[in-house]
Amino acid sequence: MAEDWAAVARVINERADILGLRQRELAERSQVSQAIVRELQLHTVERRRSARTLEALSVTLGLHPQHLDAVLNGRTPPLPDPVVSRLDSLERRVAEIATVLDGIQADLRAVLRNTGGE
Repeated sequence: MAEDWAAVARVINERADILGLRQRELAERSQVSQAIVRELQLHTVERRRSARTLEALSVTLGLHPQHLDAVLNGRTPPLPDPVVSRLDSLERRVAEIATVLDGIQADLRAVLRNTGGE
């Protein structure tokens, strides 16, 4: 069976949209170069990728580690481990909270600077 890189691109793009991940964030979190993520998402280059690349992207997207490899090779993807999926969800939420807290901290610094309290 031929490899279906277009199907891999669809899965990556759909999951990234659902999770609100931009290309850069997906690359950083998966530790896959942004150039490779771009090629996969846009389906611009069809070439063999390492198992580690597809696994890292699968995990980052909250899928079973072998999900993208299964899609690529026309197999039914295995279901993700519910514990891992929940941990990923919690990790994303903690990151969102940290971003909000960073903004509050910056606002407080600005207020202190403007009021002479710093």
